[in-house]
Amino acid sequence: MARKRPKGVLELGWAAWESERQGRIEHVPLAELYEESQVKRISMPCGGSHGWTLSALTTPRVKPAPVKIVVVTGAPSWAEYWAPVLAALPGDREMIVVDRPGYAGSGEAEYVGDIRIQAEALMPLLSVAPGQKLLLVGQSYGAAIASLMAARRPRNLAGLVLLSGYLGDPGPTARFLVRFGQFLLRHVPVPRDLRNAVLEVAGQPGQLIHMRQALERIITPIHLVHGDQDDFAPIETAERLVKEVRTLRPMRFRRVPGANHFLNDGPAEDLIAELEACLPVRAPLHVSLAETIDYAITRAHRGLRRRLTAARDALFPNQTVARQG
Repeated sequence: MARKRPKGVLELGWAAWESERQGRIEHVPLAELYEESQVKRISMPCGGSHGWTLSALTTPRVKPAPVKIVVVTGAPSWAEYWAPVLAALPGDREMIVVDRPGYAGSGEAEYVGDIRIQAEALMPLLSVAPGQKLLLVGQSYGAAIASLMAARRPRNLAGLVLLSGYLGDPGPTARFLVRFGQFLLRHVPVPRDLRNAVLEVAGQPGQLIHMRQALERIITPIHLVHGDQDDFAPIETAERLVKEVRTLRPMRFRRVPGANHFLNDGPAEDLIAELEACLPVRAPLHVSLAETIDYAITRAHRGLRRRLTAARDALFPNQTVARQG
């Protein structure tokens, strides 16, 4: 009988210890649960000049599907926990879920704490076939990284989904785990994946300015999907982000009743339906034209405001200093 993947903090922690001790990159070997025709592990070079190799799970397809879904996972970054969703995906969709640098099969990088470097390294995931639409999903800690990737305006990007986005404000469970993890790091050897997760989450708050700036530049629709029972990343923090960040288009916020932080751990069909709702529906021509005009006006207004501010500061530097004081 095939083993089940571990669940819960204690099971996951033990699985990480056991896997590192045995030199495995998966807590439960993928071949024990799925045929390679359903879910397959692949590797590819990372972006930038870092020389790392990325490891990811994907859905094999005879020919490219109309939509490609790319998932940037959280911390720890274990693609194998998305395998049930990959296996349940319909044939007209394809998905790739990555082990981020420093985790599982992408372990050549020991620790990469800068989300900008992570985004650069993961850009090759966003390559698409001609005519293929791209949906980029950032889960938990991966939400900030995916935002930076989307701001680079990859080809055929149809939307950005921030799924249970972790935004520097831990809920009670995350707060306890990070503090406990920091205690363990000072006293005992900790498996690499768990160590990196603690370091990443603890070091994220100061980097969120990069995420906010990226969101302001993204021209495609942005969707926040968040469970209202999330005790890792409070839903109130996600709601506050929507109110505070001035994006080119209004962000769509989806509150999932009764869901916790790990939406990929629930029924696969439910999560697939949530992602499908984030794909654009072809709008009537007059609606698309109106959105295009609104976008152009917003961009022009922001550019004009920046130029006027720069001109004012150049002409009246003393007043600028007085205002800052």
